[in-house]
Amino acid sequence: MNLPFKIQPSPQAFRASLLIHIITIILFISLFGDFSLNHLGYFALTFTIVSVVLENFLISYKRKEEQRSSEINILKDQENYRREFLGNVSHELKTPLFTIQGYILTLLEGAMKDKKVRSKYLNRTAKGVDRIISIVKDLDLITQFESGIKTVDKSNFNIYELIDNVYDLMEFESEKNNTKLRIRNERNNSVMVYADKERILQVLTNLVVNSIKYGKENGYTEIAVDEYEKDRIIVRVIDNGEGIEEEHLPRLFERFYRIDKTRSRKKGGSGLGLSIVKHIIEAHQEQIFVKSKVGIGTEFSFTLLKP
Repeated sequence: MNLPFKIQPSPQAFRASLLIHIITIILFISLFGDFSLNHLGYFALTFTIVSVVLENFLISYKRKEEQRSSEINILKDQENYRREFLGNVSHELKTPLFTIQGYILTLLEGAMKDKKVRSKYLNRTAKGVDRIISIVKDLDLITQFESGIKTVDKSNFNIYELIDNVYDLMEFESEKNNTKLRIRNERNNSVMVYADKERILQVLTNLVVNSIKYGKENGYTEIAVDEYEKDRIIVRVIDNGEGIEEEHLPRLFERFYRIDKTRSRKKGGSGLGLSIVKHIIEAHQEQIFVKSKVGIGTEFSFTLLKP
């Protein structure tokens, strides 16, 4: 039976109770000049009670201190995350905004008259605007998932058909980067899953885009579909790219987290792709994994429910 208090006192409680009772006995003798066996039995009883009370007080105090310390650490982590997040948002928006500002000021200062320069600067300005819109839309999507506004609309579909759609969309990018797009076990081309087709398309697209973007010259991106559990399959997106150091893996799905900030921004993207992937998979109440070795490649994988 679990009692709401501890009966066995600790050494600290025992010593404190002993000290209290020694002082009490001394005061008792000095005041009344007498200390009998009856008094000794009474003091033995109170000694035990005080020891137990002190022990439970110490336990309660320690728990409160641990809870307070834990709450303080959580608040510190949240503050650090908030500060880092705001800094990242500011930086991600600042870069295209300054670029847009620079091109517009140049045009206003006279470059507008040159048709060639005007066309080039306006196109670059449009790209900057598109980047800002992309960041804002991705942030809005993540916020909707986190607040529970955005839900998933599940239906039955063939995961291999979806993979083919993704590869069709990525054909130009893969050719530009000399990346081969492969499907493992393509002969098993009919595996049904129960999920939100549009959202899983978004997940696969983001993962394939990342794989191509950070892959090596003449490398490959491969998707494999395997059994995971009796009622689930696992989809793996594998590449033989540059790989990711182990220390970065736990933070890959954080918003705006970049391994190499300078190189990543040159590659483009909002920095929110993997965070969106994680939110979509979690909205399906499924799991997502990542493993990687530098110089060998990376594998992102996620589970999906069978019909």
